[in-house]
Amino acid sequence: MSNAGPHLAHIVFFDLTDNSAEAQQKLLDSANKNLSGHDGTVYFSVAKLAPEFARPVNDRDFSVALHVVFDSKASHDKYQEHPRHKQFIDECKPNWKRVRVFDSYVG
Repeated sequence: MSNAGPHLAHIVFFDLTDNSAEAQQKLLDSANKNLSGHDGTVYFSVAKLAPEFARPVNDRDFSVALHVVFDSKASHDKYQEHPRHKQFIDECKPNWKRVRVFDSYVG
């Protein structure tokens, strides 16, 4: 079901205190379990930093990136309050060194 309005891209970059492969995988697993499949999601992905992209213009100051595109701001707002989103935060926040969130409307 699509809501009126432009799509909203919700992009989150996680920098982890424990940046081991195991810690990264824990975040990936929790994100896949808790953040995918929400109502209004048009696109979802979560992945580790791509190591081969190391040009001077590439921002490499993160461990894991989350990309969620919603069909509307209303769907995004509902996702923010959903118990599974809150579960993800509870499970993963203790290992967050820094989190940067970028929200933008996309065509």
